[in-house]
Parts: sequence; structure tokens; C-alpha cells
Amino acid sequence: MMASTHTPSALPSDSVAGDVAKLAAAAAAASQAAESAEAEAYEKTHVHGVYEAIAPHFSATRYKPWPAVASFLQSRPPGAVGLDVGCGNGKYLGLNPSVYMVGSDRSASLVALAHSRGMQLQEPQAQEAKKRIAQGELDATTGTGGESSGAAVATEVLVADGLSLPFRERAADFVICIAVIHHMSTRTRRQEAIRHLLRCVRTGQAGQPGGQILVYVWALEQGNSRRGWDEGGEQDLLVPWVLKSQQKQPKRPKQRKGQKRTRDQDSSGVAASNNSGEAPPSEATAGATTAATEPDPGHTDPVFKRYYHLYRKGELEEDVLAAGGAVITSGYERDNWWVVAANEPLPSQST
Repeated sequence: MMASTHTPSALPSDSVAGDVAKLAAAAAAASQAAESAEAEAYEKTHVHGVYEAIAPHFSATRYKPWPAVASFLQSRPPGAVGLDVGCGNGKYLGLNPSVYMVGSDRSASLVALAHSRGMQLQEPQAQEAKKRIAQGELDATTGTGGESSGAAVATEVLVADGLSLPFRERAADFVICIAVIHHMSTRTRRQEAIRHLLRCVRTGQAGQPGGQILVYVWALEQGNSRRGWDEGGEQDLLVPWVLKSQQKQPKRPKQRKGQKRTRDQDSSGVAASNNSGEAPPSEATAGATTAATEPDPGHTDPVFKRYYHLYRKGELEEDVLAAGGAVITSGYERDNWWVVAANEPLPSQST
């Protein structure tokens, strides 16, 4: 009887290879879940918890819209529907009364301030509507009597996580996300945040533009600012915020007509780059620390530490592309990198 010449294969069978692939995938998923949980816990301490604690003081320094953001909003066509993801105190809601905006933020305290702000902006319109109803110019039931009584300032705000947005996909005409994504502590999460923004806006077709997103992040290259950060420096920092809880805030100085505020003053009259209301960090406060707040030997006020990822030149565009978006335009303004992006257009359908 002849001996078999068949040599057993050194490769595993299909079933064994499949089991190995499943185990590898499960291990990768477990590792990713652990990394995500760690990042969420870190951001809860060094981002979300901090903003809840400093919300009123933070809001007091955020009253002036950035010019380029205001220009973007003013350029949206009448009737457009937009979102402000990470709206803070809502300073951009109602800036263009001919569009309708909905704001969201992870901080419930900031959302409450945004709602109050919107109601205050809407009050003059409500009073005007009551006056016109009394004069018979408006119908008390419909509120319009067949004609427009003026665009209503948006007061729609809600609490939502930037990585779990509740908005209907492909429904918005535009989204702004100002000084938010740099608080995500891993690049995977920053790219996922951009992906969620892109999911919110309409997808265009060939020759027909879709919705746009505008994203602002802090820049690493701030050689001309008081912070002292610049190319080649550390990108992941904890930036201090001194909560002036025990001291009476100085009143904002009155300005003469036509007089402009200096760029390097915040709402409390404290010198600060980019109207941020923050002092530049020293070497002792810019590095990593395990505490979100700690006493400052030179102050009685608590010092909170917020996590920031400082974007280097070109990094924001890379993240947009990784998220599946298309960069329309981008640039640098006042120590920030910004980008206007959209979804890749759908291919034209031939008839």
C-alpha cells in the first residue's frame, strides 16, 4: 500500500481562522470601549464639570460675537434652518433673525442661560405683536393676520452631547460649532464629533451645494498672543480658569458713541487674548494635572483646569477629511483655525 503524499497544511482551517478573527475583533472592540470610557471620564472632570461650575462667570465673558462667525450667519439665506452645537450662553442664536436656529450644549447651566437670553431678545417682538393685535393689525389667533410680524428670535435650546446629537439627519441647512471640538480628548472623538455635524446637514448633488458646517478650534500657533503657545509646543493642555466667586466683578466701562472696545479686554476688564476671559497659563498650570480645580496660593478663588487640544496648521482639515467631509474653505483668525465644510456631493442621477 502506497503511503499518502498529502502534506497537512500549516494554515488553520476556515473555521479556526474565523474564530481567531472574531476574537481579535472582540479584543479590539473591548479596547476601544475602554479607551472611550476613559476619555469620557476625563472630559467629565476636565470639561463638562468645569463648565457647570463656572457657567455664570463664563457667560459674562461671552457677549460679543466673533466677526467671521457673524459674517457666516448673516450670509445664510432667509428661511434657512441651522444648528449651534455647543451654543454656550446662546450669543449666536438670533444674530440673524431671518434664519431659524436651534442650540444645544452639554452644560445644562449654559443651556438655561441661553434660554433666558433668547427670551429677553424675543420680548420686544412679543410686545410689538401685542400692540399690533390691540390696534387690529394682527389676528390674535394666528398672530400674523396673513402678513409677517417679523422674524422671531430663536429660543429653542436643549441639552445634548456632541457625540450623540438628537437632530434629524440631513435636515439642517447649516451648523456652527465654535470652540467645542478642541475639548474632545482623543483624535478619534474629535473626528467623530465632526462626523456628527456633517450628518446634520443636507447632502448636495453635483452642481447643487448642500448644507455647510463652520467649525472653530484653538490654534497651537499663537506666537503673537499673550498665551505664548506656538508651533512645536505641547498640543494637549489643561488651561486655567480663575472663578471670581468671592470678588465683586468690576462694571464694564461705559463707552462713548463710536468708541470700540480693545481686543484684549474681556467683559470684566481683564486683559485676555481672543476675548476669552482667561489669563495665559504659566508652566505650572499649563501641564497635566489630576484635579479639575485646585487652590491657587496667590488667590482665594478656585482655579479650574479645562482640557484643550491645540490644533496645528492643517490638522482641522485632516480631521474633516477623515470624517468623510469636503473642505470648502479654511483659515486662521485671532488664534483660531476654522473650516467651512460639507458632505461630499451625491453623484448626479442620469434620466
